Amino acid sequence: MTRDLTAHPNREAFPPRFPAHPVAGLAGTSFKPAHLQAILAGPRPRGFFEIHAENYMGAGGPPHRALETLRRDHAVSLHGVCLSIGAPQPLDKAHLARFRALVRRWEPALVSEHLAWSTHGTTYFNDLLPLPLTEATLAVVCDHIDEVQEAIGRRLLLENPSTYVLYRESTMSETDFLHTVTRRTGCGLLLDVNNVFVSATNHGFSPLAYLADVPLASVGEIHLAGHTQQSDDEGDPLLIDSHDRPVADAVWTLFESVIARAGPIPTLIEWDSEIPEWPRLEAEAAAAQAILDRAGAPAGRADAA
Repeated sequence: MTRDLTAHPNREAFPPRFPAHPVAGLAGTSFKPAHLQAILAGPRPRGFFEIHAENYMGAGGPPHRALETLRRDHAVSLHGVCLSIGAPQPLDKAHLARFRALVRRWEPALVSEHLAWSTHGTTYFNDLLPLPLTEATLAVVCDHIDEVQEAIGRRLLLENPSTYVLYRESTMSETDFLHTVTRRTGCGLLLDVNNVFVSATNHGFSPLAYLADVPLASVGEIHLAGHTQQSDDEGDPLLIDSHDRPVADAVWTLFESVIARAGPIPTLIEWDSEIPEWPRLEAEAAAAQAILDRAGAPAGRADAA
């Protein structure tokens, strides 16, 4: 199934600066400038690369030079972490303007942000904090998504969070919340399978039941990442979405179940701490690509087994 989750009624028309490299059915990785020379020295990677928007909000310098070298031959996914979509206060207009400028400058194939909040007044928290899932929160999130999509002229993909606490005030499930947001705003979803597993373990629900209720037709990208296991005060497992190790076997199994149902959705391996050498990250992407390729192979083909 083909998903056009980039189109938007108010998308501006600008002459492209870069080739429109595909992402459909491909696996990619986080882009780390330290890996650039290894990427250029080896066989050209098949997939795409994700960049965090806030790392490129300066006007120029080495980060932009490295990205320009990469962007000539690869698609990029632009992933925001500081728009604070769920905060009750208005969006930061200056930050949104910088985000919009990055969309125009680097022509990303995919644009995403988090279902979370990270600001209170003038205080910024270095975290993506969970939301009470209420009608009031829903109205704020939808208004903010509308504002972002209007500003960038693109559909935004909204990422499900990893959570460690729940709110007594919540009146709906997270999947019901996501269904309603996509219906009201026309946004897409970035389905983070590791986040589903982390939250399910921490709160004692079934990750398979969650995935069965996600509106998969709205999913334009998938994230996979590693997590860390700790224990809470009662000795029960507590998972942390740490992005500092390979994808866990249980998360690979969940990913395969999603791809079996939805087909080969573009998939990104996140690795943001304790970053390995490029071949290790490349191998994680290759494992994801093998699953995507099997899902996209015609029935009956010998290599589709």
